[in-house]
Amino acid sequence: MVPECTMIDWDDVRYFLAVARGGSVRSAANCLKVNHSTVLRRIAQLEERLGAQVFEKLPAGYRLTLAGREIIEFAAQMEASSHQLETCVLGRDQTVRGLLRVTLPPFLATHLLMPDLAEFSGRHPDIEMNVVPTGAVANLTNRDADVAIRIVLNRDTLPLNLHGMIGPVVSSGIYMSRDLLVAWRSDRPPSIRWIVANTEGQPGWAREGEVRTTGALFRTPDAETQIVAVQQGIGMTKLPCFVGDGDPSLVRVPGTELYGHGTLWLLTQGETRKTKRVRLLTEFISRRLAAHAPLLAGMSSSHDECAT
Repeated sequence: MVPECTMIDWDDVRYFLAVARGGSVRSAANCLKVNHSTVLRRIAQLEERLGAQVFEKLPAGYRLTLAGREIIEFAAQMEASSHQLETCVLGRDQTVRGLLRVTLPPFLATHLLMPDLAEFSGRHPDIEMNVVPTGAVANLTNRDADVAIRIVLNRDTLPLNLHGMIGPVVSSGIYMSRDLLVAWRSDRPPSIRWIVANTEGQPGWAREGEVRTTGALFRTPDAETQIVAVQQGIGMTKLPCFVGDGDPSLVRVPGTELYGHGTLWLLTQGETRKTKRVRLLTEFISRRLAAHAPLLAGMSSSHDECAT
């Protein structure tokens, strides 16, 4: 009998890489958005076709065997070739329809660009928009997204394989509610807290400035809650200028300065950026960001005048 030719299934290799990188079946299942048993079945199928065990199960997780270490480089090459093939085919897609995945920081989505994204969606009803507001860095090479809008502090940190369109500078300022500022200037000034949305403490100058914090810290892990807290007059906080200046209930704290927050970039990858829907979005958003440049940079004279 002629031995049957054994073909390696790329999907099995994907599961192998996910377990190798995550160190466990649970991690791989979460990454690939499948159940635990699917990962185990795929790994067993790969081992059967290779005729070798690729993982050793330990109490701390899964560890590559000698055979697993020998094939992982080839598996990574298969992954890279798969992505290259996929983006090459996508680059030839010039239809104005299909899925378009965009990732951007939550504040940019909810406080600046959503009206623009709504207009773009109205212009192109056959493009399925998947907008993911997150601070996490999407892997464009693995096609986690087609377009990433990111605030970048140092352009040297951008991966060399990404194509970037540089946008406006983003500044931050210190804000409080207008009502709280009026109350602070009264005969009976209220307590003012420093509001933080992370694990940082308050800066030293906050207790020494023209408008000073007098209460304990007010913490929240959620950025939107941070905004509501300052709107409600709990205290003052640091916000991107396009958030603070765009809210008529807020005012910059007198005597405070603007801070450099970074520069906006529109990032795409490889052949994907040549698809018509990606080009349409990046060109559209680039124009809108240019129009938003004064707000992003904190060049809002009305807020400066109200704060003095």
